[in-house]
Amino acid sequence: MTPQQFIALVRQRKFPPACLLLGPESYQRDYCRRALIEAFLDAEDRESGVVRFDLEESGLERVLDEAMMPSLFAPRRVILVRNAEAALPRGRTGATGDEESGGGGCEALKRYLERSAGDTVLVFESARYGPEGEDKARLERVRKFYAAVPVIVECFPMDAEQARKLARNLAQRAHLAIGEAELDLLAESLGWDAARIAAEIEKLAVWAQGGRTVTAADIAVLVPEARSAGIFQLADALAARDRLRALELLDTLVRQSEYLPLALASLSSQLRLALAAQEGGWKKPEQILAQGARLGLRMWPARAQQISRTANSFPADQLRAALKLIFQADRGLRDVRPDDRTPIENFIFRLTALPA
Repeated sequence: MTPQQFIALVRQRKFPPACLLLGPESYQRDYCRRALIEAFLDAEDRESGVVRFDLEESGLERVLDEAMMPSLFAPRRVILVRNAEAALPRGRTGATGDEESGGGGCEALKRYLERSAGDTVLVFESARYGPEGEDKARLERVRKFYAAVPVIVECFPMDAEQARKLARNLAQRAHLAIGEAELDLLAESLGWDAARIAAEIEKLAVWAQGGRTVTAADIAVLVPEARSAGIFQLADALAARDRLRALELLDTLVRQSEYLPLALASLSSQLRLALAAQEGGWKKPEQILAQGARLGLRMWPARAQQISRTANSFPADQLRAALKLIFQADRGLRDVRPDDRTPIENFIFRLTALPA
């Protein structure tokens, strides 16, 4: 179940006896938890009706005992249980054994759910593991252990489009005057992280009180992570052969303590994608967006437009020459030198000297 489906279920006042918030995305977990508490508990009962446990400190049996005991202080309760993965038997790595017996392993939890009353909701949270890499198998172990729980909500990191939609909705809700391009910049610079996007939009809304419109320059000053977005502006300046603008952006990156080898790697990625677009015949941003999705690349409209501009600004032979210059600059960054700025400045001078 997605967080949106869970919210819809709660708004219909259909409360499961237990749910599992599974995944590392904190904004969605917080949103689901808050929505459940506000819908299940009356306002006057929310202080006494919320009970908290951490399974790294208390055993699951202790939590279930608490859930079965009637409360003297609130007619209804929400029991929040952090670190749900700590209940799994230690030392098991396979997919067999007692852990999987009974369709999911935890017999005590299964017995509780069979006879649970409607005045208590257990909310288990497992935030340690994500759906990719080595974590995927561990996450599936957690899911299997809690298979008896009727509602499992997948709180996984958002993709670029989901993060952009969230940023747009939050900005509208906060009455924040900000353009689509600036929202793209904000979401991208924050790594599409929903919790960070929500926090920064809240901060920008306070700063922009009185109807002030938020610009890209404002974001660069107020959002530390937006410094890296200057790299894409640098790519645009290089594509336009605007040497002065490129050097000004480099100066900004240096003053903001940007890690220049990473900036050079980002430029390399931009030029490589532009060359691939030329060789693949992807002339429009829409084509680049579609091909990027087909190839499994993280691509979004603003990024596709940047690649399209770069591809249309450089002939293929000059893109190849630019990649060779990046290789030389990267080698210069590895040499003994007073600072990283000199190889990047040399790269900018030599690249902007190429004929348009």
